[in-house]
Amino acid sequence: MNAKIKNYLDELTQQFDTIPQERKDILERISNYIRSKQAQNKPANLVYICTHNSRRSHFGQIWAKVAADYFNIENVKTYSGGTEATAFNAHAISALQRAGFNVQKTTDSENPIYHVYHSDGGEPSVCFSKVYDHAQNPGSEFSAIMTCSDAEENCPFIPGVELRVATTYDDPKEFDNTPLQDQKYDERCKQIALETLYAFSLIN
Repeated sequence: MNAKIKNYLDELTQQFDTIPQERKDILERISNYIRSKQAQNKPANLVYICTHNSRRSHFGQIWAKVAADYFNIENVKTYSGGTEATAFNAHAISALQRAGFNVQKTTDSENPIYHVYHSDGGEPSVCFSKVYDHAQNPGSEFSAIMTCSDAEENCPFIPGVELRVATTYDDPKEFDNTPLQDQKYDERCKQIALETLYAFSLIN
């Protein structure tokens, strides 16, 4: 894990007491799911879902992979999806780069594929916008983690899901092209990192 991201996470582990108890109760459901899959010697498949699969769901997918690495938790697979496909948002990518990620664009299209690295030589998070039931995502035996209220309300049923958890977050898109844009994207990136790190901290 690169030093900048490790330092970022080391600082966040000192901030778990800032998470409200009601949020901790929700996050513990994710911890329990991962622990139950470990007991069955099965992969814990986590699919982070938001409407456009462009910002918050990618933050979730990426930070969950990083948190598993940080706490040496094996056999966790992280994915993301939406209720419609758009593209991985450039402002979200910039927030990840500011946090220390190496983001490589691997295709040229309206919906490019990005490889997001948190360590030199490690496996990247593969990120592009897709509907949650895309062939790259698991079709069964997964937890759906709803990162926005629109997706939570508009997806009353998700086939194949074992556990559905609503960890909804405010949308930084509201601050696009304003003086607060970068600040709000960084805040949301850090909030999702903090809460994801907390959930994974409970597993070992």
